[in-house]
Amino acid sequence: MNGKINTLLFDLDGTLIDTNELIISSFLHTLDFYYPGKYIREDVIPFMGPTLMETFGSIDAKRAEEMAAKYRAYNLENHDRIVTIFDGVYDTIKILKENGYKIAIVTTKLSDVVDMGLKLTKLDEFFDVIVALDHVTKAKPDPEPVLMALEKLGSSPEEAIMVGDNSHDILAGKNAGTKTAGVAWTLKGREFLASLEPDYLLDNMRDLLSIVEVEVK
Repeated sequence: MNGKINTLLFDLDGTLIDTNELIISSFLHTLDFYYPGKYIREDVIPFMGPTLMETFGSIDAKRAEEMAAKYRAYNLENHDRIVTIFDGVYDTIKILKENGYKIAIVTTKLSDVVDMGLKLTKLDEFFDVIVALDHVTKAKPDPEPVLMALEKLGSSPEEAIMVGDNSHDILAGKNAGTKTAGVAWTLKGREFLASLEPDYLLDNMRDLLSIVEVEVK
C-alpha cells in the first residue's frame, strides 16, 4: 500500500454512478411545474453539485422546500429506471477494498437515496462509511463532511484523497487538507475541473490504482 494515501473518499453522483440524466430530468420536471417553459437542459446543469435547498432557495426562497420535495418525489420514482454505474468504477472499488484501503462516500445527497444508488449498482457491499447531507450541518465545499468521514475511518487528511466531479468536491478536499482528484467524465467538462487545479485528473476510475500504487491480488 502506498505510504502516503491509504484513504479514498468518493462523491457519488456523477463520480461513481451516472445520475446525470436523472438529476437533469428531476430539475426540469420540477421547474416546468412552477415556471412552465422557462428552463431548458442547459439552464439546469449549473444546479448540479449544490444542495437542493441552495439551488431552489436561489430561485424562490419561499417555496424552496416545496420545490425540493417535488424534485425528490420524481427522483425517487424514476431512480432505478435511469441510474447506471460508470465504466471502471465497480472493479476499481472492489480492488481497493480487497487491498485494505479505507473508502467512504461523501455526498450532498440524503442517505436514503444514497442507499438506493449503492444497492442498484451493487457498490453497497464495499462502503461501511457514508457521510450524507442529513449527517452534517454544513455541506461541501465546507470541510465538515470530509473531516467527518476521515474521523469515522480513523484517517488523517494527509493520507487521504477526495474524488469528485464537481467544484464542491475539489474545494471540500482542499479545505479539509486532503489531496484531490477530479473525474474527466464530469458533465461540466474536463476543462472546468482542470481549472480548479485538483492534484489528479482521472480519465477512468482505474487511474486511481496507479496513483495509490495498489498491488492487485
